[in-house]
Amino acid sequence: MSRVCELTGKGPQAGNKVSHANNKTKTRFLPNLCQVSLMSEAMGLSYNMRITAHALKSVEHRGGLDAFLLKASKDDLSINLRKLKAAITKRVEAAPKAA
Repeated sequence: MSRVCELTGKGPQAGNKVSHANNKTKTRFLPNLCQVSLMSEAMGLSYNMRITAHALKSVEHRGGLDAFLLKASKDDLSINLRKLKAAITKRVEAAPKAA
């Protein structure tokens, strides 16, 4: 399983740990991935995904999974979430507008 956020596309970064004696050791900084289940209001289903804690806060700030996906760029999303975004977009456009 790859260590990449499904919503934002953030993955591991490479860098150096620097000791007190200024010795440098290569290391990988991994994203803080969480296994979560998010509910899509348009589809009426919940979806399991691995996302970073930062992305989870962003989803809550934007008002849910549907709002986040509608504003998100396709380049950052995983293949499964691209399909979900297309389905949500189709469902939202087909819904009758309340006046």
